[in-house]
Amino acid sequence: MGAAALVLSGGNGMAAPVTQPIVRIAELDIDPAELDAYKALLHEEIGASVRSEPGVLSLNAVSVKDNPAQIRILEIYADQAAYEAHLKTPHFLKYKNGTAGMVRSLKLIETDPILLRSKSAGR
Repeated sequence: MGAAALVLSGGNGMAAPVTQPIVRIAELDIDPAELDAYKALLHEEIGASVRSEPGVLSLNAVSVKDNPAQIRILEIYADQAAYEAHLKTPHFLKYKNGTAGMVRSLKLIETDPILLRSKSAGR
């Protein structure tokens, strides 16, 4: 990822600060009676975020095998500013407010990226 590369600034030999991607894992427990409605809002939010926010590098949602109400989301943002901007978008606020009564618990796990790689779609 380009975010991990050092860039020299204006010929003075000083390295420009490198921004670190923000990688977070969200663990959610969804009310099983609300699971279909939750998934619809999640699908809409992830689609809008990846499509319209340059700083949202990746959002991937899965459910725990044999326990579909246990959702895990791997979130990757270009940097802290991109994450903070994401939280203020209309599509995220719609998701957050729309799912408030569906989410029984939420745990956000902060991580330190070791290696982030992916293939481009269609290649």
